[in-house]
Amino acid sequence: MAVAAPTIDKDYVKSLAAPGKTVLVIEYYDNEGEVTNRKGFASREGYRAISPTDFQVDGETSVHLYGLEPCDGELTVRSEDFSGTCAQFAQDQLQIMLKSAKVLFCRAFVSEESAKSQDATCYGYYHYPGSLDSVDMLEEQLVSLGALRVAKGSDGKPLREDLSEAETIGQKGYGMWADPRHKGQ
Repeated sequence: MAVAAPTIDKDYVKSLAAPGKTVLVIEYYDNEGEVTNRKGFASREGYRAISPTDFQVDGETSVHLYGLEPCDGELTVRSEDFSGTCAQFAQDQLQIMLKSAKVLFCRAFVSEESAKSQDATCYGYYHYPGSLDSVDMLEEQLVSLGALRVAKGSDGKPLREDLSEAETIGQKGYGMWADPRHKGQ
């Protein structure tokens, strides 16, 4: 039986920040919840969203935010002055989060270590002097903003039960849920 990874150490994540760069660290966990390896990356340009749920790490590797999906079809979000596809809205919101982060800290199972697209859960460290200093889970933020929703497995159950509270927040009228066409999704 797989054991959940321990709570993240926000001070550790903040300590990874480097001036003028976006730092990305991916930790790989075994079934006991122990870190088996870490990979670190740094980019002056930051990281680029390549889909609503994926971002490019380097020429060979991308990270996939596990258990999430955009709504289907078209979307209008007046508060964001957006009209277009659900997928484009989600990708734009992911790009904003990637661009703003000083540090991206991701966790994946050891089985993902050599995969080209690695399923992971990621956190971003955001620091704006005098106004914001936080470490937030990307998936939780994207779901509560209504940019993405929790995907369901073949059995109809949510793939990410840990995000049910974030989805409840989003369903109060944010992002995709502000558009009447997607309220019931």
